[in-house]
Amino acid sequence: MSPRPKKTRNCQGRFCGRAFKPTGTPLTELKQIALHRDELEALRLCDGEGMTQEEAGQSMGVSRGTIQRIITIARKKTATALTSGQALIFVDVGEEE
Repeated sequence: MSPRPKKTRNCQGRFCGRAFKPTGTPLTELKQIALHRDELEALRLCDGEGMTQEEAGQSMGVSRGTIQRIITIARKKTATALTSGQALIFVDVGEEE
């Protein structure tokens, strides 16, 4: 039995193909963490814009529970990259580097 297909999520950001990395080290020498577009959008809405998870879910067209799962994963990836000196690579959902 295959999993249910992902619901389309409304994302505003146009960051795909970009990276956030520590200065002074080439990207090729860094461990890279993929931050999906919907994860970046959830961070932007909840942490950057100050929306509640319910408001962010309505904006993205998904449930509050889905936003909660997305934001938890995004925060963990971001914290790991910042504290370990790794690069965040912004990718579309389903696209991997």
